[in-house]
Amino acid sequence: MRTTVIQMAPGASAPENIEQARALVTAAISADKPDLVMLPEMWSCLGGTRAMKFAAAETLPAPDSAGEAGPLYQFLSGIAREHGVIIHGGSIGERHGDRLFNTSLLFDAKGRERARYRKIHLFDVTTPGGEGYRESDTYEPGSDIVTAPLSAGLTAGLAICYDIRFPALFHALRARGANVLLVPAAFTVETGLAHWETLLRARAIETQCWMVACGTTGTHTDENGQKRRTYGHSMIIDPWGTIVAQVSDGPGWSTARLERRVTDSIRERMPVMAHHRLSIHTP
Repeated sequence: MRTTVIQMAPGASAPENIEQARALVTAAISADKPDLVMLPEMWSCLGGTRAMKFAAAETLPAPDSAGEAGPLYQFLSGIAREHGVIIHGGSIGERHGDRLFNTSLLFDAKGRERARYRKIHLFDVTTPGGEGYRESDTYEPGSDIVTAPLSAGLTAGLAICYDIRFPALFHALRARGANVLLVPAAFTVETGLAHWETLLRARAIETQCWMVACGTTGTHTDENGQKRRTYGHSMIIDPWGTIVAQVSDGPGWSTARLERRVTDSIRERMPVMAHHRLSIHTP
């Protein structure tokens, strides 16, 4: 399965971000002919005030497509259908009363929704450099562990950004049949330089899964008027922990082929899941 990660530099305007995403996705499909295309976390509205986040968010239709779809949902479904590719929609804001969910949507090549995942672990931290983040001020955590078939022999496990620091979630995804991990993100430059590649490779190695990680890049402005920078460096990693594709700085994309036989070979030669002797806590 040819897989492309789309690295964006989004701001707080959803219409402008849709056009940026459309241009990058269309160019990547024309150039690389992927089967699966993935967008980053909160590509639809990164930064801005709480009111701006709510304005950009949508009430999603039921998974059976009952209900009216907003422009973000329509864009993701439509571009999948138009190009005949699977689209992982990174994540967008989903309205939930006076709160939001940070939600990933997966569409098949006919534009039908196949999976919906709400970010479980929220980013409430102060970095060593003193930058503070309180995702829980606006967002509600999800609770469901989500996997979905991609094609014959490949099953995706869904996670978002800060989830990558919680190995139990990824062990649970592996236990439910995942051999591909799809992780959109908006890692800060500080945490990205220190931990991004290390965490991604660790999760790929310990679960023996392909890791497809798609990040935002560039500078945006938060609700207090402060400039925030995200790290980019979107990458695809094989189940042995080798980086097989990577985007550097700035908007762009990179593509690699995911192969089931690679996963099967590694798992047969090193059956780590059969060797577990300690119980693993899962959400």
